[in-house]
Amino acid sequence: MTSPTSDRASAHPNVQRVRASLAASGVVGDVVVLPDSAPTAAAAAQQLGCEVGAIANSLIFDCDGTPLLVLTSGAHRADTSLLAKAAGAERVGRATPEFVRTHTGQPIGGVAPVGHPRPVRTLVDTWLARHPQVWAAAGHPHTVFPTTFDELLRVTGGTPVDVEA
Repeated sequence: MTSPTSDRASAHPNVQRVRASLAASGVVGDVVVLPDSAPTAAAAAQQLGCEVGAIANSLIFDCDGTPLLVLTSGAHRADTSLLAKAAGAERVGRATPEFVRTHTGQPIGGVAPVGHPRPVRTLVDTWLARHPQVWAAAGHPHTVFPTTFDELLRVTGGTPVDVEA
């Protein structure tokens, strides 16, 4: 039996856009609705029963005024100086919630790697390659989907990088 929260999350327009984008890219893993919100990697890992490092955090940064999506292992903190160097930028800094929503259409805590109004330049933490399966947000704080490092690179057009010094 599904709960009202589960039904709302599954039917949410952001989740539908993510599902459509994944399907169009040939991704076979489906969106999973979690019983509780998973705004952090630790919360998601606990609900999924996996290592926190297998959670692909979707972090949007302000990269010289444009969005930069960094998919980082939940076991890492992204080093903004490394990110700036990898992106060839003067400055990479924390984005405001408004900046995130404007460029992804999704709320912080539920930002997916795909399903945005326009493509977002993406860097993918090489640490995620250590896990045969990783989990990424699916457009809503209650939703995730299973994937792999290679699949994340493919569906996002991302660049592999080391995000932690």
